[in-house]
Amino acid sequence: MKDGSQTNEHWGSRLGVVLAVSGSAVGLGNFIRFPGQATLHGGGAFMIPYLISLLIVAIPLASAEWALGRHGGRRGRHSPIGIYYEAGGRKPICGICGGLMIFTAYVIDMYYLVVESWCLVYALQYLGGLLKPIGLGFSIIPTIEPGLKLGSAEGYASAFDSITGSASDGSLFGSSTSIIVALVALCTFMNFWLIYRGISKGIERFCKMVAPLILLCSFFIVIRVLTLGNPTGEQGQSFLDGLGFMWNPQNLDKTLLDMDVWLAATSQIFFSTSICTSAVCTYTSYVKSKQDIALSSVTATMANEFCEVALGGLMIIPPAIMFLGAAAADNIGSSFSLGFVVLPNVFGEMPMGQFFGFLFFTLLFFSAITSSISQLQPAVAFLKETFRWSRQTSVLVAAVLVCAGTSFVCWFTAQFAALDTFDFWSANFTPFLCAIVQTFIISHIWGLENLKSELDRGAIVKLPSGLGKLIKYASLPYLVLIFGAWLFQNFGERVESLKTSRSAQISTLFLATIVVVLFVVSLATTLRWKKEEKEQISSNKEIQE
Repeated sequence: MKDGSQTNEHWGSRLGVVLAVSGSAVGLGNFIRFPGQATLHGGGAFMIPYLISLLIVAIPLASAEWALGRHGGRRGRHSPIGIYYEAGGRKPICGICGGLMIFTAYVIDMYYLVVESWCLVYALQYLGGLLKPIGLGFSIIPTIEPGLKLGSAEGYASAFDSITGSASDGSLFGSSTSIIVALVALCTFMNFWLIYRGISKGIERFCKMVAPLILLCSFFIVIRVLTLGNPTGEQGQSFLDGLGFMWNPQNLDKTLLDMDVWLAATSQIFFSTSICTSAVCTYTSYVKSKQDIALSSVTATMANEFCEVALGGLMIIPPAIMFLGAAAADNIGSSFSLGFVVLPNVFGEMPMGQFFGFLFFTLLFFSAITSSISQLQPAVAFLKETFRWSRQTSVLVAAVLVCAGTSFVCWFTAQFAALDTFDFWSANFTPFLCAIVQTFIISHIWGLENLKSELDRGAIVKLPSGLGKLIKYASLPYLVLIFGAWLFQNFGERVESLKTSRSAQISTLFLATIVVVLFVVSLATTLRWKKEEKEQISSNKEIQE
């Protein structure tokens, strides 16, 4: 059988890898999850731990992860298991830690594809309304009229319930909503087709094609937001009120003592920049050995933060406060509600709202695909390295595994039990754990000198020499402190909450099974590599003798 651990795949250009890594970060995390998390956790107060985490964690770790990825790639490793195995002095335990990142990749995609299909539904629904005046109107859900000008908050919430099946488990498989499952299947096919095409012909080509479209749509929407007049009505507020909610900290004494806020802010950084979720280290393992990664890593991180804070935050939070007042913050419910419930309210009140609704959710759909394929590539690389399968076989098996989890999310839809469970453990909890492991491996096993040497290789602009010390003496203690304090303050409450939902219990058991399987496969793979290395050394000695 062909050895899938070796590959000749590389990015076609430096711009290609920057756009791909930026695309992996720019997605639902920027335009939906960030505004939702900020609104849920106090607006301006949330931005304090967010910006601290950006400076202490995101920027240094992003550069370090680029270095780790290329270091592993130069040794023929393209999955986190192999990359961490090489960085950790070829110790099996380090490879197993890399397997923890694969968990985030698989699970995030299992529910991300579902949310991606919601974006497509909303975009098509708005398009149906736009075409209605010329007699071509249509509706994805029969119970919802073409377009989404529903006139009341209850109407938008009801439409969201219909689209997501949140009323009861299995409701998406009814006759009126089966189209949603079909669109999930379509999104899944599109993602795996791009992965099947490969690094340069699939992922890079798609990111180069849609990146200008994403930026153009973003700027167009932001310009419209900046030119909105003050709305009328009891709840109407000014643009500055909305901007103030995002940037003026309130109730700091309460918010900054809540470790849930610190965990959410730092985890949002992981989710939105794609660090510690296996996407960045896998993507950068395909960077050529003498190609710049120092400037590229900073460029990709800053591009993401610009899209998240300057575009995502600006186009969503101020208009929501302008048109809906405090209700936008008080009734958000979850991080997804702001995008799929509150924003349609805003578009319903906004002049040309249906057009901008179509534009916004089209933007979301394409940016979501660039993010979801970034999580699928590590899953495929994992199968290639551990089982030595061809790319084609690995893509097929990865598709089957991801579809199993996606079907799980599509069935357990009541109160988003499966989706919220998947989101917390794969996007909040595990990346934090991965970040602690990664910073320890970089600081104490791989070594700061190796980090600097890898970043300097082919660098257009060399990064400050103190970057490694920042990771060792600031990033690592910071992460350990927040994670330890959160475990002490909130972990027991999280476990207790499982007792109230059988669907959440089943979802957690499903995730635990994935962890066990990944641990066994990672252990078996790293032990096999270790055995093969010993055999190779023994064989070389015999030849020399």
